[in-house]
Amino acid sequence: MRSREGQLSDNRPIPRSRLEKEKQLRELKEVYAGLKPHTSPELRASIVGKIRELQVELAQPAPPPREERPKREPRRPRVMG
Repeated sequence: MRSREGQLSDNRPIPRSRLEKEKQLRELKEVYAGLKPHTSPELRASIVGKIRELQVELAQPAPPPREERPKREPRRPRVMG
């Protein structure tokens, strides 16, 4: 089955929040530290590249917080009958 334009199966990056990126960076550093000496150089380079990419993204200042919606009044209960 083919994907349609805009589906999640398209080849596009998954949007992640800053907290998710920080968690991913921590996990990648742990994985890299735990690699065995016989691990392929390509895999090492791939992990190091992703770590650098995340470090660059996280070095940029966080975007300003979005304005919150105004608080709505609670709905009145329906009167049945």
